[in-house]
Formats: sequence, C-alpha cells, structure tokens
Amino acid sequence: MSELTKEEITRYSRHLILPEVGLEGQKKLKDSKVLLIGTGGLGAPLAMYLAAAGIGTIGIVDFDYVDESNLQRQIIHGTRDVGRPKIASARDGIKSINPKVNVIAFETRLSSQNALDIIKDFDVVADGTDNFPTRYLVNDACVFLGKPNVYGSVFRFEGQSSVFHAEKGACYRCLYPEPPPPGLVPSCAEGGIIGVLPGIIGCIQANETIKLLLGKGEPLINRLLLFDSWKMRFRELKLSKDPNCPVCGKNPTITKLIDYEEFCGLKKPEVDEPIEEITALELKERFDNNERLQIIDIREPHELAIGKLPNTKAIPFGQLVRRQSELDPAIDTVVVCKVGTRSKIAIRVLKEAGYQGPLYNLRDGINSWANDVDDTIAKY
Repeated sequence: MSELTKEEITRYSRHLILPEVGLEGQKKLKDSKVLLIGTGGLGAPLAMYLAAAGIGTIGIVDFDYVDESNLQRQIIHGTRDVGRPKIASARDGIKSINPKVNVIAFETRLSSQNALDIIKDFDVVADGTDNFPTRYLVNDACVFLGKPNVYGSVFRFEGQSSVFHAEKGACYRCLYPEPPPPGLVPSCAEGGIIGVLPGIIGCIQANETIKLLLGKGEPLINRLLLFDSWKMRFRELKLSKDPNCPVCGKNPTITKLIDYEEFCGLKKPEVDEPIEEITALELKERFDNNERLQIIDIREPHELAIGKLPNTKAIPFGQLVRRQSELDPAIDTVVVCKVGTRSKIAIRVLKEAGYQGPLYNLRDGINSWANDVDDTIAKY
C-alpha cells in the first residue's frame, strides 16, 4: 500500500481525523482507480470531488467538445474552454485541484468494441452519461467484469442515483429491463435542466464511490435514491435482484456486449413514410419569394419567448392533434422546434392522426435559423 507524503497528510487532514477513513483509508483512496464515463453535468462534480478526495488514478472517457450551453452546469469547464475537447479541460480541472492525481484520458466514444478493455483495470465505474445505449453498455460491461457501477441520471428538476453491483445485488437491467421507446424521453437539450441538479447528483455519486473504495458505510446497493430539487424532497425505493435478468440472472441470455443502439431501437428500420425536410436557407429563400407557407412552432411558450421565426403560429406539441383543424392542408406547413427532433415526431403524429397536407421539418430547428439566417435570435 502506498505511503502518504507529509504534504498529502496536510492536504487530506480532514479525512485522516475521521475514524471511518483515517490513514489506512486515505492510502486506499490513493491506490484506487476510478473510471468516469462522461465529463458533463454529472462527470464534472464527480471528477472534481474525487480529485480533491485523493483518488490516485482517475480515468475519463469523453469525445465531446465544450459548448457555451454546457457552462450552466458542467462546472469543470470554463468560458475559456469553449471549443476545446471536454477531456482536455476536464484533465486541466482535475490537475488544478490536485496535481498528484494520475489522469488517464480516453478521447473516444465508449462502444461494445472498447468498453471491456477500458473498464477492466479500474476499481469502480461512475456512469455520468445521458443516453440509454451507453447506460446499458456500461451496466453490462460492469456485470461481465464484476465492477461496481455508480449510477446517476438527471432531467429537468429530478435526479436519481444507485449503485449497481451484480455480485451483491441488482444491476441496471434489473431496474429497467427495457429502454423506453425512442424519442419518448427528451434529452436535457430538449427538456431542459436546472443547473445545480447535476452537481447534487454528481456529488452523491462521488460519495458512493468513496464509500465503495473504502469498503465502509452503506452504499446504495439495492436502493434507488430519488431527488426532487423543486420540492426539495428525497425518496428511496428498495431494489432487488431479478432472477430472470438477462445479464445477471440465474440463466443469463446476454453473455457478451451487444449492439446497444439497436437494442434501444435507434437502428430500427424506417418503415414509415420518410419525413421531408427543409433547411433554414431554403426556408429563407421561400420567404423572400413570398411563397404561401404556414410555420407551426411546437415549442412551449417559455421557449418561444427566446425567439421565433416570422409569421409563426404557436401550437404546443401536446395540443397539435386536437388543433390540426387550424392548419390549412392546401399549403405547405413547416414544423419547427429547437433542434428538429420533436418536430419530426410531431409530423409523424399528425400523419397518423390523418392530416393530409404537405409537412416539412425544419432541419436542426430554430437553432439552424439562428446560425444561418438571423443571428439576432439566441441559440439555446
């Protein structure tokens, strides 16, 4: 076991005087290796607090770049980091807190091809991802390798956390055997998130990680912690291992990593009629030619206040079908949302409801209009 230097004893003195940690516990942390999947809203506080706690080796997996919209919650990145790889600014942030930490950077997308090789040398995996394919991938890889998976997720004002360790209790699949249908759960970019929430859940994940490494306390194994930041309430649900779980049950049917995009329905063959799209520049040209168009913006009123296209008719997504009589099927309709995702779903819903008029999706949404046509509209 590693020894602590005089400087490290001073740095970690508030840990050392805790009998639950002490000198031996701090040495364990120094010898530990933790892998963080993602350095975004959850990964940022995770990385910072684990670095401050004296974790000897922190691995970080990320392939994204810092965007200005990240700065509201991803506190390891700063304004000067906009445009940089997140993995670079996260590494700098970790080192600025604790230069003694060994940072191993994996600037790549975690996949079925590399997950086992990346995860195998770490003691604990902390999942800070925001999509279902990667959550199932991380879970299955941790089950196969016998690693504890410290889970967290956030949306709008609510978050949850647990520890999935198949050798001692339930795994992620025991809780969520199947992913939700594609498009049913909006991303943070679509649904929004209060900035402090990932900090709270990320800190809970950091706390659970430290307990696991010390082998002390009561980790969230077989417990799901739910947090509502708007009402400031915590709830706890008891979990149990599913004996029929396809990956950690008595007779597993999944014995190797699979195609998780396909599993989550993101590679399902398109059987519906293709959705026609129009770019912001093409739409601008049609405006300039004074063509008859109806622009239907399905965003919520608080989003419309940020900016909207000319001659827009606002019909929130949830009201679209029952208000379809307000649309003129004799002219082209362009459906608009923030980034072009909700509007695609809205067009399919309209078609399924029997609407016969021509429908076009504004590719990349109102943000594309702000990028390519009108820079007075703020991107968000």
